[in-house]
Amino acid sequence: MPRVNNEQFYAASLRKHGVSAQGVQWRSVENQRIRFEQIVSMILREGETLRIVDAGCGFGDLYRYLVPIAGERLHYIGLDSYSVMAEIARKRTQSEIRCLDVLHDPLPMADYYVCSGALNILTPYESHRFIRRCFEASERGFVFNFLEGSDESETYNYLHARTIEALARDLNARCVLKRGYLKDDCTAAFYKVPQTKTAT
Repeated sequence: MPRVNNEQFYAASLRKHGVSAQGVQWRSVENQRIRFEQIVSMILREGETLRIVDAGCGFGDLYRYLVPIAGERLHYIGLDSYSVMAEIARKRTQSEIRCLDVLHDPLPMADYYVCSGALNILTPYESHRFIRRCFEASERGFVFNFLEGSDESETYNYLHARTIEALARDLNARCVLKRGYLKDDCTAAFYKVPQTKTAT
């Protein structure tokens, strides 16, 4: 699987497509919206405050999608390792956007971590580390999408659902997978399992 330089990859995309869904490598605004719908359906509960960290936030599009749905219940932090994108997201959302590397830097805590698309250019090792670190920084769970399968690509990395499920078991997470909304796309939720108190 290819090793992609994140900054070069998105800098080229930004130059070609500008601040748009295509600028963060989505095929269309509609495809981006469909993926957001899957993620939000797995974390949003009526009347509950939604305290999330968006790992690999790009231009802040998920924030802009969520505002009409969650309103004042939304507490959002965006993370991106590419400083240019982080600055654009900061201006577009007027929200807290941090420029950091999820694979290595200290992460803020939140109820949920979410990620849409960022795993597609990571190697399997990096993907597993990314998932593990986001899950560990969450109070309730981590919801993310990935390209599922074994396709050979010069650009994107595909993951097997069985390895995602094995990682969930290793993390003692309850794993829920959603498929069927777009070809080769899968959304996974790793929910924290409440710890049972032992009698003393």
